[in-house]
Amino acid sequence: QKDIDTKRGLLIVRQAKGRKDRIVPLSIKTQELVLAYSALHPTKNYLFEGQKAGDPYDVRSLQNVLKQAVQKAGIEKPVTLHWLRHSYATHLLEDGTDLRYIQEILGHSSSRTTEIYTHVSNLSIQKIRSPFDSL
Repeated sequence: QKDIDTKRGLLIVRQAKGRKDRIVPLSIKTQELVLAYSALHPTKNYLFEGQKAGDPYDVRSLQNVLKQAVQKAGIEKPVTLHWLRHSYATHLLEDGTDLRYIQEILGHSSSRTTEIYTHVSNLSIQKIRSPFDSL
């Protein structure tokens, strides 16, 4: 796949949210899965294609796949595709990724948009060690 840079561990996402192209990190595990999948299911234009070869996968189909996965996992909270994006950003933040990098990955033009994730990250606050514990 031309949009997967295995040497640098990057994925080029073309025409993503906001019709912007962006580069995102791609884990080694995901690279292996993607390469194995693409070897079994060669496509024309997209890694995951729709009903017709060369066409993109339909958003409604993605929503149905997510809905089935949520049901199989026994998750009772409502889940949307956008929440996956939100969760990804939150996990990056909790793992210590600089907010400016998260802004770039998500394609936010304003840092204020990305800052909404800072109030969500309670896990990061829990990791802070109180100076009193050093006494």
